[in-house]
Amino acid sequence: MGLEADKEYWALILGASSGFGGATAVKLSEDGYNIIGIHLDRQATMPNVEKIIGQIKSNEREALFFNVNAADEFKRAGVVDKLKSVLNNKPLIKVIMHSLAFGTLKLFIGEEKDRITKPQMQMTLDVMAHSLVYWVQEIYAAKLLADKCRIVAMTSSGAHTTIPFYGAVSAAKAALEAHIRQLALELGHIKAGVNAIMAGVTDTPALRKIPDNDRMINIAITKNPHKRLTTPEDIARVISLLCKEGGEWISGGIINADGGEDIVSYMGKK
Repeated sequence: MGLEADKEYWALILGASSGFGGATAVKLSEDGYNIIGIHLDRQATMPNVEKIIGQIKSNEREALFFNVNAADEFKRAGVVDKLKSVLNNKPLIKVIMHSLAFGTLKLFIGEEKDRITKPQMQMTLDVMAHSLVYWVQEIYAAKLLADKCRIVAMTSSGAHTTIPFYGAVSAAKAALEAHIRQLALELGHIKAGVNAIMAGVTDTPALRKIPDNDRMINIAITKNPHKRLTTPEDIARVISLLCKEGGEWISGGIINADGGEDIVSYMGKK
């Protein structure tokens, strides 16, 4: 079960409708957590949201989902107000996961029509990095964040390597890792465990938006000692482990959850 397994505790998942967030929502519900899901989906992708909600409920846990822009400060404030009512103003949020994957994939240098703009850069950093800080601030200020909570955010090898068209997202991931370190420092007094999870290449909707993603997938499979891609379920299990009793002592770090993929630089012969 999850840390101090208690049917009252909740996990807040930012980006809960697919990929890492969706898999983690389901796994944490298996561990005994009720799930608050923040997602932004149109009608075409809502069936997958309903599937995730159904899986959570099949684990006899509550699922409270909000189809809103997680980076909108007014929407965020509205969600937090609702949570104060649902949780009876009690510090019952034990896990916060940041898995928002929405940014601009453009080159920095090129023709004006092709290169990234200032608003696109700001949006990417705001959604994929700064929003973590704002959500934690509001949950903490509302006195909904539990002692010994876990805060996890999804980073990637792009935070320290270069990938074509990935510049703004790379900057966001690097900023996200810095935010994790600062939150680990500032939330130490409530014994929080705050970490970034660096997943290996995973076949998610976000990956499929990156140009030349097929080549990225093939290289990752070749590099990975396990000879396969990371899956969202792999990451969900890692987060579940971090949420067990005693896991709060792991804090402020970047945890490689990639089967050893990132450490391999030479792929050898085919």
